Amino acid sequence: MAELKTKETDSSVEAFVESIENEQQRQETKELIQLFKEATGFEAKMWGTSIIGFGRYHYKYPSGHEGDSALASFAPRKGKFSLYLWLDEERKAVLLNDFGKYTKGKGCVYVKQLSDVHLDTLRSLIKESVAHLQKEHDA
Repeated sequence: MAELKTKETDSSVEAFVESIENEQQRQETKELIQLFKEATGFEAKMWGTSIIGFGRYHYKYPSGHEGDSALASFAPRKGKFSLYLWLDEERKAVLLNDFGKYTKGKGCVYVKQLSDVHLDTLRSLIKESVAHLQKEHDA
């Protein structure tokens, strides 16, 4: 089986943040790190080369595929943030109803800038996502 590309590394979160060219995105990344840290109770760690993750859990699928992943994470991408939030789709829809401006992918929510979203709702999304993963995976 191929080795996972997105795994926790010893790379410096601070160095990664300082490498972000766009000043606004760099500052908002710092704000997101603080928000995720407060919501999860975990320190920021690099996962792969561009994902900032908090906490970890072990998953194992019926197919036998297994690995470790961050309980909550985000990635500053060109022109947006990818927020990786895993929770019940019904509950996610309820919370996203009050979230603000975003687009949605399969496993993530995309936000252009923090001023577009309600930060208390984001905090709730993070906390509930962590609780969901901990319950589902005995983390």
